[in-house]
Amino acid sequence: MKPVHLSVNGESHHLPLTRHTTLLNALRNDLGLNGPKFGCGLGECGACTVLVDGVAARACVIPACEVQDRAITTLEGLGNAQHLHVVQQAFIDAQAAQCGYCLNGMVMMTVALLAHTPNPSDHQIRHALAGNLCRCGAHLEIMDAVRRAASLMANPA
Repeated sequence: MKPVHLSVNGESHHLPLTRHTTLLNALRNDLGLNGPKFGCGLGECGACTVLVDGVAARACVIPACEVQDRAITTLEGLGNAQHLHVVQQAFIDAQAAQCGYCLNGMVMMTVALLAHTPNPSDHQIRHALAGNLCRCGAHLEIMDAVRRAASLMANPA
C-alpha cells in the first residue's frame, strides 16, 4: 500500500491504497461517499459514474492511483439538501426516480452532458444516457428531467 492523493469534492485526501483499489472502492469504503453505487463492476451500467476533471467516468473500473491530483466530483459534491444542484432539483421536479439505484449515474451524466451541450436534442440526451441502465422504466421522466435542467440552466430564476 502506498499513499494516494485524491481531490474529491474540493477536499484533499491522502489514502493508503493498493494499486488495484478502484476509485469506487476508495470513494465508498475509505471516504464514506454513497452517491456512486456498485452496480455491475464492469463499467457497463453507469451506477458508479463520477466526474473526473468534469468528464463522466466509471469509478468501478478506474484504479484510484490513476486519478491522483485530478478533480473528482461525486453526487455529494454537486449540492446538498439546503442547496441542490439544478440537475438534482430537475430530477426531483420531474419525479425521475423510482428505486433510485441508477439515479447517481443519470444525474452525473446529465451534469456532464449539459456542461458541453447546454441545449441538447432528445437524440443527444438519449445518446449521452444510453450507457446508464434503468430497470424501473423511469425513462420518460428522466428525459423530462434533463430537458427541465437544461431549461433551468439557460433561464436561471
